[in-house]
Amino acid sequence: MKKLISLAATTAAMAVSEAYAGSIHEYGHIIVIYQENRSFDNLYGLWGSVNGKQVNGLSFADAAHTKQVRADGVTPYNCLLQDDVNLASPSPLAKTCTDNTGPTSFDSAFANAPFKIDDYIASTDTTCPNPYGAFAANGVLKGAGLAGGCTRDLVHRFYNEQYQLNGGRQNRYVTASDAAGLAMGYYDTTKLPLYQYLHDRRAPNYVIADNFFQAAFGGSFLNHQWLIAARTPVFVNPTTDGTGNDLHSVVDANGMPTNTPLYSPTATGLRDKALTAYCAGDSRKPASFAAAPAGVVCGDYAVNTTQPWAWPNSSPTNDAVRLPPLTYPTIGDRLSDKGVTWAWFSGGWDNAEGNKSGLGWTNGNGGSCADPHANPQTIGGVLRCPDKNFQYHHQAFNYFLKYAPGTAARGEHLQDEANFFDAAARGRLPQVSLVKPLGSDNEHPGYTDETDGSSHLVKLVKAIVEGPNGHDTLIVITYDEFGGAWDHVPPPSVTNPVGPYDVWGPGTRVPAILISKKLHHSGVDHAPHDTTSILKLIEERFRLAPLGARDAAVKSLSSALKDARDHEHDRD
Repeated sequence: MKKLISLAATTAAMAVSEAYAGSIHEYGHIIVIYQENRSFDNLYGLWGSVNGKQVNGLSFADAAHTKQVRADGVTPYNCLLQDDVNLASPSPLAKTCTDNTGPTSFDSAFANAPFKIDDYIASTDTTCPNPYGAFAANGVLKGAGLAGGCTRDLVHRFYNEQYQLNGGRQNRYVTASDAAGLAMGYYDTTKLPLYQYLHDRRAPNYVIADNFFQAAFGGSFLNHQWLIAARTPVFVNPTTDGTGNDLHSVVDANGMPTNTPLYSPTATGLRDKALTAYCAGDSRKPASFAAAPAGVVCGDYAVNTTQPWAWPNSSPTNDAVRLPPLTYPTIGDRLSDKGVTWAWFSGGWDNAEGNKSGLGWTNGNGGSCADPHANPQTIGGVLRCPDKNFQYHHQAFNYFLKYAPGTAARGEHLQDEANFFDAAARGRLPQVSLVKPLGSDNEHPGYTDETDGSSHLVKLVKAIVEGPNGHDTLIVITYDEFGGAWDHVPPPSVTNPVGPYDVWGPGTRVPAILISKKLHHSGVDHAPHDTTSILKLIEERFRLAPLGARDAAVKSLSSALKDARDHEHDRD
């Protein structure tokens, strides 16, 4: 991997973290709750101010980073094309705008600007798909689905996002999205259950980090890897024969691997696959595959959803498409080496493992899966009952040899979310907890609704702060990646060297918030962070060596705690 480019930002970040790390040691427990697929503007854009400090939300979005342009990089749209069935024109929404800026015109009810999703799809609308039934590519028409106010999903892939960011201009999210104008949608922050909970007078104080970016471009798989290991995995000895088992992507001259409703590729034969494109000069490259253009990341890197070698995974019989076990260090290894207790708590884990004695097992004691939401599998002679909304690629530690099935480390550290609730209630939380809710609880567009996901988040927070360990616990809530949604703040890059960056990211800004009963006041942290800032905070608290160049260089989230202390002094 290339070295970090911004040495000045690196040096400054390390100096700041050394200056403010002391307060981290006030916390006996650190809990990270890792939600799904929301940009900051999409979810927190209307947060407003906190104790007189303004959050950098939608009111700060300038036209230069908001107005979406066509593939030529210059021509703005008149309207936003919508393909979600509840946002389309002329039905069910009457057209108010016609776009004729390109070769094909279209009608829309949306101008080229951010729009509030709640105004069109309310949390009480019946637009959610049955998560255990058929997939609805463009969403579910009102009246034909379940309650919850769901939208369709949006593409969130490694190469697409880099094109969407457009060098920090933030103006090609719509062009490179399969959901087109939905990328510009946002929610009424003040109606979110988490917002309402935190604004109750009995709630703990919090600090919003409004300059926090996903560590890597693209989707959930890669950002989960960066959360625990601060690096992009290499697929060792991948298939290179040009068949369906060859997982290399093929991109066009713009670095795009596919077409969208508003993007026509400059080449044919494109492939949006799990691995980066072949590099120029790679003798393994099939003749029909184009090599990556200059400046586009290439090689055998696993960047999009790739299945783990070990169960649970979605391809248990196809060795060619599963990532060989990884062996480099993770934050779990660093913690274990120091004797620090920790666990990864995942919704649905016991069902997926076939752990009938586990607190999270919901499938009875018979020879079949009793839960109607289960997808029965028999692996290694053991009945497994993974929930149909269990996301295999979210189980980051399952990709590592050290946590393979049958190992003591797996049994000790990979646990069900039910164990987390039990430990919180008993006051037996490990020193570090990483919590990953089940798909139906994690706020992911397309298969869950925002309100239910945020409600589950409140349930987690309340279990922590109202439990015996609540007095010395720091909660960090963030989102793995942007989920294809626009944000107006450019991430660190060669043109915006506000923090460390490399060929992997950071990508789009995502929500991040710290909560603790120890905070005397709520506040806003404007310091630049990315996902590896969480690792940096844990490393500072327990005096651990960094895992890679990025977490060594990035500014720690301890700056958010400094903000709370400074704000306290300001008010005294």
